[in-house]
Amino acid sequence: MQPTQSILCNIINQLHAIENKINELPENHKLDRRFNRIKQQFQELDLHVHNPIDEPYDETRIDCEASVAGDKTDNLHIVEVIKPIVFLREGNTNQIIQRGVVIVESK
Repeated sequence: MQPTQSILCNIINQLHAIENKINELPENHKLDRRFNRIKQQFQELDLHVHNPIDEPYDETRIDCEASVAGDKTDNLHIVEVIKPIVFLREGNTNQIIQRGVVIVESK
């Protein structure tokens, strides 16, 4: 990862953390438009942010680093996203420049 990409990923991670905190507050929808505008600006730089919350997880998934909550390891789903997945789009291909850091749990 290039130094500029690393800095942008750090900004994206901080933005993600702020968005998660705000989503816990009442009337959080007032800020959705602002977060979407910031995310659009990252897309202008060909950086695409993906929050995989509630998606299924298994050990073959290469875009996330997971910690398993609980004892069961079947039917795992992502229950918390600490860092989102960040892709760099180059032409028709996506390159993962940051793997997501997630917590998974059996449903």
